[in-house]
Amino acid sequence: MRRPVLIAAIAALPVFGLLLYLGTWQVQRLGWKNDLLARIAAAEAGPAAPLAEPPEPLAKVRVAGRFDHARESLLGMEVRGNALGARLVTPLLRDGAPPLLVDRGWVPTDRAADIARPEGPVQLEGWVHPGDRPNLFSARDDGAARRFFTFDPPAIGAALGLPSVAPYGLVALGPAGALPEPARTLPRPTNNHLGYAITWYGLALSLVVVLAALALRRPSGRRGADEAGRVTGA
Repeated sequence: MRRPVLIAAIAALPVFGLLLYLGTWQVQRLGWKNDLLARIAAAEAGPAAPLAEPPEPLAKVRVAGRFDHARESLLGMEVRGNALGARLVTPLLRDGAPPLLVDRGWVPTDRAADIARPEGPVQLEGWVHPGDRPNLFSARDDGAARRFFTFDPPAIGAALGLPSVAPYGLVALGPAGALPEPARTLPRPTNNHLGYAITWYGLALSLVVVLAALALRRPSGRRGADEAGRVTGA
């Protein structure tokens, strides 16, 4: 092997190792994500379990309590069809447990009179939302107007005047047709790991091909000598 090719191969070795590592890591992530999606699908198909402490994120659970409609608020902003709306968040008061913030579903902002607000004890099914935290790009909440853009249960509870709330929330599940429009399925995280793995392994293979082509390329001086020999022989 010519010296320049050897130097290039040595320099490319750590890059090749890094690409293989990244591809293998994505394969492992693919297995983990497939298992998570399978567990979510199984939970969605099965019955809701009683809410336990601490709950597992994305678990399908059932809970009982009474809605505190006087402290309901709006979360986010979402357009459905031609209507602008948001998620309706209402505290659920529970016996012997802190209030639980419930995302009851989407409501249009101009049809408040059509929203169902059940009184008395209710039974709910939904999935456990672990809550979010605002970042630099999050819209600013307006606690005084009860208008929020990050589902942060402690922050929302404090703005609503609740002394304490559960550190997680519940996203209600139910059929379509009434307001609020609840979620009908559990959330599915994106699963792009196979594409990422193919990309990293493909780059590693491309690196090998480039090095092989470099190693098989004949030196320009040798080509010139061979051409001169052919001319002389002619």
